[in-house]
Amino acid sequence: MSLAAIMGNHLAKSAAISFGIQFAGWIIASALKTEKFYDLTGSLTFLLLTCLTAKWGAPLTARKTIQSGMVITWALRLGIYLFSRILRDGFDRRFNTIRTKPLMFLFTWLMQGAWVYLTLLPTIINNLESKDKPIGNRELAGWSLWTIGFLLETIADYQKAAFRADPNNAGRFVQHGLWSVCRHPNYLGEIILWSGLFVSASPVLRNFQYLSIISPIFTAFLLTRVSGIPLLEKHGMKRWGKEADYLHYIKTTPLLIPFLW
Repeated sequence: MSLAAIMGNHLAKSAAISFGIQFAGWIIASALKTEKFYDLTGSLTFLLLTCLTAKWGAPLTARKTIQSGMVITWALRLGIYLFSRILRDGFDRRFNTIRTKPLMFLFTWLMQGAWVYLTLLPTIINNLESKDKPIGNRELAGWSLWTIGFLLETIADYQKAAFRADPNNAGRFVQHGLWSVCRHPNYLGEIILWSGLFVSASPVLRNFQYLSIISPIFTAFLLTRVSGIPLLEKHGMKRWGKEADYLHYIKTTPLLIPFLW
């Protein structure tokens, strides 16, 4: 069997695993009418696919180890953070109107399957590559971008969590630290880190594999047009839209990219 056929087979298996896990998650979550393990399931799917594709594409090289290690670090950190948050809060308001509507609930789970697979695609291709190449400037640039994005996301999440944990801030909105530079620094970090992992995987890409640039594009689309920023901006206006401080904050603080937008 040719290398292209083998890689294609593994790409198909990766997609099937991603969507299969989400479908199984939906069955359980729909029966229990809960979203408490939605984000955790997504993170675990990232972990599983990263480890499986690294195994399928043996031998494990330094390139694969570093790339996979970054995905695993991100997935563990975000998965634990989001699961801890929903256990504390008891619910995720994104699901308030759909957790009791099975088909709409299924759509969100399938979207998560697409998000996991498409976002992870450059790393999957990287891990399935059987021929090793010396690590060069593109890999270093991509991994540097990942580091910047990961730190942005982690610090922003920590600052927001610390703000919300202070009883004196009850009912208030966060606007200090990274949140004073842009209104969604955690999402900016998310987009940057996946952009970095595409760049670091790019030296092994060939022909149609460059379409895996869909990874950062799809991430940016979801966060800026679907489930991230639009929902939070709507919630913010509903909750604080009559407060002068909040109106000043959204007028003077960029949405996502400092000094630009």
